[in-house]
Amino acid sequence: MLINLIHVLLLVTAVCANTEKAIFLGPPTVSIPSTHPTLDDLHVDTLTPANWAIRTHLEARFPSISAPHGKATWLILNELTEGQRYEVRVCWAATQPTEFKITTYELQTVFETPELISELSEYSWSRQTLGSGHGSQSRSTIGAHGPNSEREASVLFLRILAAADYYTMNKTLMRNAPPVHVDIILDPFVLGVLPRSLLPTVGYVIAVAMTSWFIARHISTWICNLGTEAATEKKMQ
Repeated sequence: MLINLIHVLLLVTAVCANTEKAIFLGPPTVSIPSTHPTLDDLHVDTLTPANWAIRTHLEARFPSISAPHGKATWLILNELTEGQRYEVRVCWAATQPTEFKITTYELQTVFETPELISELSEYSWSRQTLGSGHGSQSRSTIGAHGPNSEREASVLFLRILAAADYYTMNKTLMRNAPPVHVDIILDPFVLGVLPRSLLPTVGYVIAVAMTSWFIARHISTWICNLGTEAATEKKMQ
């Protein structure tokens, strides 16, 4: 019964929005320099287990030969725990048909792959030209570790590819796909089994199940007592 209730709640959530996710393990720690240039200088958004959700708009693009999976958005996943299981989810309204592809990369992989570092550089430059109104949500670590120090951290790059997945007679929409309103969520697994964000839901389901069991037991006892009393009265007659 408990499993069925959890499935129902998840299905209700799926009706309201679409979700694409990727599951990964925290990578080994690496030395992150605090002197410029730093990861903060990329001006991309950062997710951490403490600041685990961002609500934003992602640019989408119709698939093409040069970009078969659409427009790329880059983020940083910081302050991870090595070997811990995580889930990244992108949630968006069903009224904006979009196909997302989520991939995580270790820092060294990105810096050693020309295609990836070029794409990241292009995205970083576009973020800087947008101005402070569209600045990164990442937090600087220089003040906490000193201007010439290094820190050990488990960090990943997150790339989200967004491809418009619709057809319309509106030529403007077919030429320029509108940005997609999304929630990007970093969700650590508890004991490697359950995403942390589901704990309140599971607690609620357990509470409802236990309350229902006690109520059903009370009603069953009451009905049995009524039956016993009726049988006793019938014998006395």
